[in-house]
Amino acid sequence: MSEKPMMSSTDPLAGQHVVVLGMARQGKALGRWLPTVGARVTLSDSRSAESLAASVAEFAGTPVQFALGGHPLALLDGCDVLCVSGGVPPTLPIVREALRRGVPVTNDAQLFLERCPALVLGITGSAGKTTTTALVGAMCRASGRATHVGGNIGDVLLDALPRIAPEDVVVMELSSFQLELMTASPTVAAVLNVTPNHLDRHGTMEAYTAAKARIFQNQRPSDVAVFGYDDPVARRLSTDAPGRMAYFSMQREVVSGAYLDSDQIVIASGDSAPGTAYQVICPRSAIRLRGDHNILNALAACAVAGAGYVPAEAMRAAIEAFTGVEHRLETVAVIDGVTWVNDSIATAPERVIAALRSYSEPVVLLAGGRDKNLPWDELVNLAVDRCRAVIAFGEYGPQVAEHLRRAQREAAGARLELVEIVAGLEEAVAAARRAAQPGDVVLLSPGGTSYDAYVDFAARGQHFRDLVRALTGHGEEQA
Repeated sequence: MSEKPMMSSTDPLAGQHVVVLGMARQGKALGRWLPTVGARVTLSDSRSAESLAASVAEFAGTPVQFALGGHPLALLDGCDVLCVSGGVPPTLPIVREALRRGVPVTNDAQLFLERCPALVLGITGSAGKTTTTALVGAMCRASGRATHVGGNIGDVLLDALPRIAPEDVVVMELSSFQLELMTASPTVAAVLNVTPNHLDRHGTMEAYTAAKARIFQNQRPSDVAVFGYDDPVARRLSTDAPGRMAYFSMQREVVSGAYLDSDQIVIASGDSAPGTAYQVICPRSAIRLRGDHNILNALAACAVAGAGYVPAEAMRAAIEAFTGVEHRLETVAVIDGVTWVNDSIATAPERVIAALRSYSEPVVLLAGGRDKNLPWDELVNLAVDRCRAVIAFGEYGPQVAEHLRRAQREAAGARLELVEIVAGLEEAVAAARRAAQPGDVVLLSPGGTSYDAYVDFAARGQHFRDLVRALTGHGEEQA
């Protein structure tokens, strides 16, 4: 793989007027970073100045200007570059008008990739990208290299850019929201899987898939793209990769990448015929996370880390020590024999399916939130079979309950005993407390986004933690 070019002493944005849409995590990071390269910055948000007072106060003493309460088209007068935060759809009138006028439209991820002096390992997918990103970061750190992990999770990497040296490595999670605007690709780019998600934003599976594919489409011939072989859409996308290809699979041996051989995780170099150049990383039993989906995540991490020249010993050490990420099948407490699990990051039915398949115990499922126009049929049928009770909450709760009750009536010998509709998460936890029996798992795995009641899935997960820990006065909590 060739080296990324070094940054010039004068940034191309110096002296440019940059308008940033959205003042959430990414927008504020842009507001902090852009003045450091000499850009003039206006932060715009549809929310009112009153509701954003705390965020505006963070920029006291800086030259940043604000346009709050909407995105008037007049912001484009004298605008040299428009930066769009991930939560801002490209269908917004000001974005469409910028494109019509020929104003460049970009985002924080694109700006970072264009300037990062270090090797970047980029990861996207409909499910598993957060766990895979975190595990790849752990593997890189175990190899002794200075490692920066962020993007769609954790830190906005523009904040870290001044500290990143050419010999470092960056592990970057990229969402479809970020990718749909991007014309830059990381040196190593992974597409884990592509299944229905975010159709409320992208409209069609074709548009959503096209956004995911942008992660590798601007790679060079010397770059590496990693694909989930077991996922038919990801495997099909691999035929369009302009650089070298690697795969990961639980089902078959691959020439380059990682695969499961009996109960062993194996990494293949790609330099020889299948079966002649590989290393055993560790037994499957070394993975401390539940579920086959986490076996795939570990295989994906090995394939990505291998493309980034991480030694096998570092991969093994990271897998053996890795206990997962926050809000992803995270055990919060065991109270009176009931295990309470926070899977707030599960914002699509597919993720809830993976979570349910990770437990053989009876489950009391907390599902709902805001719908993303995704199919729920497979999840509903599995929940009827696997769950003792489902507590449906939030904006989509009544529809979830309707789906479940219909399937419950039609299923023979269903395990599901109770479907209850409640308003919010506090009521859902109280209902789960009443429904759960010793040996059960209470699983917050909503299947919908948090935006009906929370700023993000992390805030929803933290509220669940707080509510569960408040129950411990009624029973014994175990770590």
